[in-house]
Formats: sequence, structure tokens, C-alpha cells
Amino acid sequence: MTSKLATLANQTPTVKMLLDGKFIESQTSEWQDVVNPATQEVLAQVPFATDDEINAAVASASKAYKTWKNTPLATRARIMLKLQALVREHMSSIAHTLSAEQGKTLADAEGDVFRGLEVVEHACSIGTLQLGEFAENVAGGVDTYTLRQPIGVCGGISPFNFPAMIPLWMFPMAIVCGNTFVLKPSEQDPLTPMLLAELALQAGVPPGVLNIIHGGKRAVDAICTHPDIVAVSFVGSTAVGTHVYNLASQHGKRVQCMMGAKNHAVVMPDANKEQSLNALVGSTFGAAGQRCMATSVTVLVGDAQKWIPDIVAKAKTLKVNAGVEKGADLGPVVSKNAKNRVLGLVEDGIKEGAKLELDGRGIKVPGYEKGNFIGPTIFSGVTPEMKIYTTEIFGPVMVIVGVNTLNEAITLINNNPFGNGTGIFTQSGAAARKFQSEIDVGQVGINVPIPVPVPSFSFTGSRGSKLGDLGPYGKQAVQFYTQTKTITSRWFDDSSTSTGVNTTISLK
Repeated sequence: MTSKLATLANQTPTVKMLLDGKFIESQTSEWQDVVNPATQEVLAQVPFATDDEINAAVASASKAYKTWKNTPLATRARIMLKLQALVREHMSSIAHTLSAEQGKTLADAEGDVFRGLEVVEHACSIGTLQLGEFAENVAGGVDTYTLRQPIGVCGGISPFNFPAMIPLWMFPMAIVCGNTFVLKPSEQDPLTPMLLAELALQAGVPPGVLNIIHGGKRAVDAICTHPDIVAVSFVGSTAVGTHVYNLASQHGKRVQCMMGAKNHAVVMPDANKEQSLNALVGSTFGAAGQRCMATSVTVLVGDAQKWIPDIVAKAKTLKVNAGVEKGADLGPVVSKNAKNRVLGLVEDGIKEGAKLELDGRGIKVPGYEKGNFIGPTIFSGVTPEMKIYTTEIFGPVMVIVGVNTLNEAITLINNNPFGNGTGIFTQSGAAARKFQSEIDVGQVGINVPIPVPVPSFSFTGSRGSKLGDLGPYGKQAVQFYTQTKTITSRWFDDSSTSTGVNTTISLK
């Protein structure tokens, strides 16, 4: 942390907050550096908002909600149409900022933006997504219908690994449903969400409908406990997600938390070898393994265990470099602390007896010697008791488990507490159908390495990877961000004849 005076003295740019439609300078005394993970260059300093600033953001959202909730659906949809056009127009510049502060390759950064953009595009369909139901003449002259109405001020807490995609999962769906929103992005890479906020205002989002604060645990807890916030959406680690869910639930809020994972990919001996190898290596090491949907466990069944040398050879072809460099396949992990954590887990794997097939430690990238780089790392001979199996490593590390049968693979996965995603690689329809039927994981890929559904569906992680019963986008997000009101009506004209007093609960 540094003081505000130091910030002004060295002229390091400061990250602003968005309050009531204006980008303002925080009055806090607590600041944190935003660091380029490839160079250690300080890009900016981000404030840890004061209690007064957090309360001001919620107050702004509360005031704006009084009018925004009555804004016509078509008006909200047109704002989303404009936002998606602006995001698409500025995708390259957003990706460059994202790569600088998070470390992703430019191609992966554009993918980060694009997957969020898909949700904005889906939000443009709010006219049909928010439709109610109607049943005529459910009893004599009685009709019943439902309305899906906004719920109020909502809060979002987004993670460092997807600084564009996750905010775009959150605030567009919330505000297009008629709510207002307070976002707290990760303090490690806040520049990208602020660019998205600028575009949101350009698209026509009114003052107070979207507000952004910055900070750490204190800001998170404030969102979870503020009496005027009615719903909280979270994506991040299991430890923080569990805390958010418990705290926000105790304060009477709707909560959805997408959390940690340990995703398995089952490889059958009959799988298309080249396609499977490409998918496994790409989904494990892309984004330097910093994805909640990364394929961190490869389960080789039967003769597929002979593929280990091929997996290692494929991983060796990947180029580690700064994200902005042409041809880079994976960049650095987000921080020095993250790198040290991953290296510590690699040491644990060696001590526990796993075979280190490919060692990515100690890699040096010319011109970026200070970067937080770790090369592709592969362990074989891993067992379910090992720490590298039980822990979400969140780095470019593949652990390989060998089993004899598909049944053993299914049992292994179902015994793991996480349920974010899994996949099977096979050319057997029978094996694929057995797998999708018996596996207890919310998102399943068949010859697809990262089975994140398109926005017309919803993200459906399960078990230890999710708290709350609704996903962050698609139809489930509309359910989360609205409340259902049911109306039962009967109308009489002057010629109607009374049927007398009815003391039962039935409609006649």
C-alpha cells in the first residue's frame, strides 16, 4: 500500500471509481499497485474505497432504481445493442489493456472479451427473456398471469482471471432486467472493467444504474451486508465464495457463487489422438492454467496411458512469452504470489512421489526476465491422495491419473468434491452416453475440452464449485435478477349476478 501523497508525487495513474455516472478520484489513504505480470511495471494504482464511498455507490444505485425499474424493455434492449456494438468496436484496445494487467496472450484476451460480449448480445433479447405467462379462464371468468419484475440494487464481485468476461456476465444481465448494479472488480486488474464502464455510459446507461468501487475484503463484506443491496453475484475462489455466500445469505440476500474446480478430462483409447492431444494441451495450459474451467486432470483409460510421451511432446511445442508478443501460447501468471504458490505445489507433487514428466520451473523469457512465468508442467503417476490432485493449482500444471476402465474414471470424478466441468474424448457413442448419464458434474463436454455453454443456456457448475441454485447468465440469470409476481383477476360488468358469499378457498 502507498499513500495518496506518494501517488500524486510520482504521477502514477490512478484508477477512478464510477459513482452516479461520473468517474471520480477516491479520497482513500489505501492504494495498491496494478502490476504488469510480464514486466513488473506499475501500470496504475487502485484505491481501496472508503466506507463513505461504498455507501455513496449504493445510494446512487438506490436512487437510480426508482426510475430505471420503470424504463421500457425496448429502451433497455437498445442500450444493450449499443453496448455490444461499442465493445465489438473497441475489442482490440480492451484486449491490449487486459493483456498488460492480467498477462493473457492477445488472442486469449480477445477471447475473454468475446465470451462476455456474447452475454451482452443475449441481453438484447430481454423483450422475450422477461416474458411472463398467462392462462385464461382458470375458473369462471378468472385469469391468472405472471410478471417478472426487477428486484432492486444488485452487487457483483468479479475475479482477476477474467476481467472482461465476468463483469460482462454480471452487470448487463442485471441492469437489462431493470435493476441497478454495484460492481467490485478484482483489485489486481481493474483497468479492463473501467474501460467497459466507459462504454456502458456511452451506450446510454443512465447515472447510478452502474456504479464501480474498488477494494479488498472490506469492500466485499460491505456488498454482502449492505441493507440496500438485495442480491450478490460472485465468481472466484472457493474460500472467498463460501464466505460471500454465508455472509450475504445471513443478511437476507439472493446469492449465486461460482467457485473453484478440479476439472477432469477422460481419454478413452479409441479417441481421435491428434484432436484429443490438441484439446488437452490447449485447455490445460491456455491462460497459464488460470481458468476455473481449465482441464487440470487428465484421466487416461487403459491403453491411452501410452500417450504420455505424446502429451509431453505436444506441450513442449507451446511458446511461453509476454502476452503482447506474437506467437505466444501462454503468458505469465498474474502475480509473484501466484507464481510462488504454483511452484510450491509443484514441489509438493515431487515430494509425494508423482513423476515430473515436464518441468516448467525456472523458465526465462528474453526481455522479460522479471516476469511471473512458469512453463507447461506435467505430472504422471498421480493418485487422489496427493495435494496436486486435491488442490486447484490454478497454474500451467497438468496432473495425469491412469485407470483401467471407464467405470473407474467415473468413480474417480464423482468422488472429487468439485463439479464445475468435465469431458470425455472418445469415438464411442455408447461410452459418451454412459459418461454423460452417470457423471455428477454440472457441465459435460464430449470431445469438447472446455464445456462452457453459450449464453442462451447457462453456466451450470455444481457441487463444491457452486453455491446457489441459479447460474450467472442465460435464462437462469433472468430468474436470479427478477421476482415473479402472480396475478389472479376477475372482472364483473353491471349485469353480473352475485353467487353469494364463498367461504372456501376455491374459485368458482
